Amino acid sequence: MKVGKFAVDGRGLLFLNIVNLAIALFFTALNGWSMLKDCLLISFSIGYCCWGMSELLQWLKLPRSLIYLLVTLIAVPLGFKLSAVLGAYDVMGQWRLSSDITLRMLLVVMLVSLFTMFLSLFYFRSRALAGELEATRRREAESREAQTAAQLAMLQAQIEPHFLFNTLANVQSLIEIDPPRASTMLRHLNTYLRASLARSRNAQGTVGQELELVGALLDIAAIRMGERLRVSVQVAEELKPLPLPPLLLQPLVENALKHGLEPSVAGGDIAIRVERDGGALRLSVRDSGVGIAESAPTGVGLANIRERLAALYGPAAQLRLSPSQPCGVLAELIVPIA
Repeated sequence: MKVGKFAVDGRGLLFLNIVNLAIALFFTALNGWSMLKDCLLISFSIGYCCWGMSELLQWLKLPRSLIYLLVTLIAVPLGFKLSAVLGAYDVMGQWRLSSDITLRMLLVVMLVSLFTMFLSLFYFRSRALAGELEATRRREAESREAQTAAQLAMLQAQIEPHFLFNTLANVQSLIEIDPPRASTMLRHLNTYLRASLARSRNAQGTVGQELELVGALLDIAAIRMGERLRVSVQVAEELKPLPLPPLLLQPLVENALKHGLEPSVAGGDIAIRVERDGGALRLSVRDSGVGIAESAPTGVGLANIRERLAALYGPAAQLRLSPSQPCGVLAELIVPIA
């Protein structure tokens, strides 16, 4: 329920009732338990009159000081009369008697009511501000998420053409000299594109899906390199369903081929390994090519991997490049297990 500026839900009404009950018990303790019914009626009547009038005056956008004054002068006496109508002791009806007890009771009730009104307004205002703050945080989070998704889509779009252009250039070079091999390469490229298209609309894939794409990439590379390329893959079956953003492992394999093995006359080995490292997933690509000093793998693929890792995981993810013994490069990708 919403009245004026403040949204009053179940917790707000519960707070109001608890305050009213506490005031009733306080005055009952002062005047004796025989006055419990009267104190309850008076406290709840004044409490709801103060709350209702303050909400109305807030809606009218009156100055805060004027609201407090009007509530004190009007809502409190109105609450007394309402409680009398409901069967409580008529405090206002005794005003004409100029009783010291009645006067003191009226003054004390007004002071307590004023304090309670301040407390209630503070509570409801705090709730409203907390709701506004939460809504602002939610909007900011959605904006950051949309910005990150757009950034990841842009980075992914940069990687895919990088791979496709290389493959199509190889197909073109094979068409004239070896049409059957060109046809086989196109078939593997078709396999890759089918697998990639199914995931292109999602920012999250799995280890198994990424290995499927890497397998299609290596099939294409095997046509170019023949016996010069030797591949080994080590991954436990239980790791394949784990989530992994797409196109993180493939650029590492492509760099190992392009900068490590293809410049080597003898070719070499590529060893792909996926393992669990505590709460993280470690993916490594080791090649026995010409090495990091000569290859200097600083292309678009690795740059995009670092940017995507920073956008997705912040400092919790890492990409490491180091020399492999006796030759070649070891590329390690460490990402948290979602």
